[in-house]
Amino acid sequence: MSSAAHQAKSSLTPDVVIIGGGVAGGALAVALARQNIRALVLEKTLEHQDRVRGEFMPPWGVEEAKKLGLFDVLLGAGGHFTKRNIPYGEDMSAQEAEARAIPLGKILPDIEGAMTFGHPQICGALNQAAVAAGATMLRGAGDLAVSPGRDPKVAFTHEGHRYEACPRLVVGADGRGSWTARQIGADVKFDPSHHLLSGLLIDGVHEWPEEDQSIGVEGDITFYVFPQGEGRIRLYACYGLDQRGRFSGPDNAQRFLDAFRLKSLPHADALSAGRPIGPCHGYPNGDTWIDTPVVPGVVLVGDAAGHNDPTIGQGLSISLRDSRHVVEALTSNADWTEDIFAPYVEERRERMRRLRFVAQLFSVLRVEFTDDARMRRRRALKRIGAEPRLALPFLATQKGPFSVPPETFEQKTWDQLLN
Repeated sequence: MSSAAHQAKSSLTPDVVIIGGGVAGGALAVALARQNIRALVLEKTLEHQDRVRGEFMPPWGVEEAKKLGLFDVLLGAGGHFTKRNIPYGEDMSAQEAEARAIPLGKILPDIEGAMTFGHPQICGALNQAAVAAGATMLRGAGDLAVSPGRDPKVAFTHEGHRYEACPRLVVGADGRGSWTARQIGADVKFDPSHHLLSGLLIDGVHEWPEEDQSIGVEGDITFYVFPQGEGRIRLYACYGLDQRGRFSGPDNAQRFLDAFRLKSLPHADALSAGRPIGPCHGYPNGDTWIDTPVVPGVVLVGDAAGHNDPTIGQGLSISLRDSRHVVEALTSNADWTEDIFAPYVEERRERMRRLRFVAQLFSVLRVEFTDDARMRRRRALKRIGAEPRLALPFLATQKGPFSVPPETFEQKTWDQLLN
């Protein structure tokens, strides 16, 4: 870069600086640029990697994508619809599980089902759409320093040079363990881990029906099968904290696949013989949350503002709703003070509380493997059959956390299902 070009670039004045070019940051950048709001995206990586999560979006998340005008971007990046969730598992026969299948395409009007895709591909597609809409994106940006306030600033290094941006607003969209959140002194709350998750992307499995997904329990794992189309499937497994090293080591992918040789799961042999095409990574479950993800000049979105337990697959939907809230606040108010984000803060706080309730309920009900836990699952299944409203917490993960009555997320529901 010439000295003149560097000097021109060293002091930047976009309307918004977005720190992080993942799903939350990319979606926000597209939406803002389409509203003629100048957005600068700072992404630390040079290439998006397989993060072994962030590849499933329930119907309410697909609806959020449509509201943001991003549906075609997701579809063009390989978005694939799953239209049935079949609860295969040790508690019922395969025939009974298929009879109890949830028609995901009937959860919300005009939403074809849940959507799956590759995480690197969707991030890349959102980045390209943002740049095409007029946003500026700098990859390999590092050494960030955020100064909140009425006139916020972001200093960073890019290609060996130091720059300072002076936007009207900084958005932290830099994911779990957000550096932006730490710099503004955000109060991050944590739930203790209940279990571990691991995942692996496989290819060459054409036996599994591409429109069917499954979540179930057998033995000492909770399994997930999420097809992405054309024989590609993301598998996940939840297992106890006492098995921390179960899928670690040089042969972890093969041991992970061997764990899917399950009696309750159709095409288990085909799944176990799938060809790994990504890393096999594990991570703990659990929630984090920030009750007030806003300070003067800075707002946090997506995982940077706190993430829901990935066990129930709400992360991408949360990120899109966060981004929509921020876009609506900025386009509806000329004065960009922190006060304009009060509705976002209030809605997100309650949204995360509700999803946290469901995740904790799901963990106790579906991710414990003792004899007592099996009896509890069977008892809960009978209670739901007799009183269908007890299934509302789980419906909320598909239809949205505000789609069911608020009393769904109270202790009474927990007691009626589990005690």
